[in-house]
Amino acid sequence: MILDTIIVGAGQAGICMGYWLSKTDQTFIIIDGGTRIGDTWRKRYNSLTLFTPRYLSSLPGLTLKGNQKGFPTKDEVADYLEQYALTFDLPIQMETEVIVMEKQDDTFFLTTTKGTFQARQVIIATGPFQTPFIPEIARNLSPMVFQIHSSWYREPSQLKPGIAVVVGGGNSGAQIAVELAATRQVYLSVGQKPRHLPLVILGKSTFWWFDRLGLLKAKKDSIIGQKLRNAGDPIFGNDLKGLTRDGKIKFLPRAIKCEGHSMGFLGSEELDVQNVIWATGFKSSYSWINIPFVCDESGNPIQQRCLSNVDGLYFLGRPWQHKRGSALLTGVGEDAEYLARSLVTIKKIWA
Repeated sequence: MILDTIIVGAGQAGICMGYWLSKTDQTFIIIDGGTRIGDTWRKRYNSLTLFTPRYLSSLPGLTLKGNQKGFPTKDEVADYLEQYALTFDLPIQMETEVIVMEKQDDTFFLTTTKGTFQARQVIIATGPFQTPFIPEIARNLSPMVFQIHSSWYREPSQLKPGIAVVVGGGNSGAQIAVELAATRQVYLSVGQKPRHLPLVILGKSTFWWFDRLGLLKAKKDSIIGQKLRNAGDPIFGNDLKGLTRDGKIKFLPRAIKCEGHSMGFLGSEELDVQNVIWATGFKSSYSWINIPFVCDESGNPIQQRCLSNVDGLYFLGRPWQHKRGSALLTGVGEDAEYLARSLVTIKKIWA
């Protein structure tokens, strides 16, 4: 059977796409290599809490329960995504990892661990968190130094006694540094000192202000969008600022080398380390797509608001795909609805 559409990935982007497609006459299935919907969230560090309040953390059609002004935990979001798929009875097949995807004429062939699927269209909704990136210098650290990527970090008990160096100035690195500072001296290695924004301003969520000011809907090619992208994300909350003021977290420049138990930092003295958390982000991983001209030299998909260079192939849920909120719970629904409407139009042309 040749389906109209296959969605690869049952995260927030994939199931949101499924919600909109379920309102059409499209035949489709969502496939995912994981064992349970929401596990991408469940497997992140235990203390993770979203920066967006619940009323900005829902997908179309189903409200995330709880105090709408409060901030949900990562397990709340995981359970919500699972409930979302059940509520709308979405056709999802888990434990189905794509090994290779090819295209012959107008049909896509997806060879998976559960057989081969065929479809006229494929939507890749695997999200921004794919392959953890750890710099090559990490290989030179002694096996006696505990080191781990932030995506595998769960709680402070994983670490050995002694100081911890967190490498990376994003919100994950900042949150992990704050948590570790309760039990040890922490160093945060960053390319430049981060900007800080409180979670609440004048009694309202910072994201409420973002929403009112139109920042969440800023298009990537607009003047505002370009400025936001160039500035990068701020650190949300004031915990890091307070702990650095008290000396419990100390900033270090960018890490440039590792040797044995020692780490070197740009323009700074070397430091003996016992623990290193690499909060250095992720790389795209689309090597399973055996179709020319899909990705650029950096391995990122070539696309314009979901549409790729290949007819029938689409991407959804990537950062700044169309607007500031494209990869967020609060924004992915708009892109998914837009894509669903496009696919319905294409199907009418087929008919």
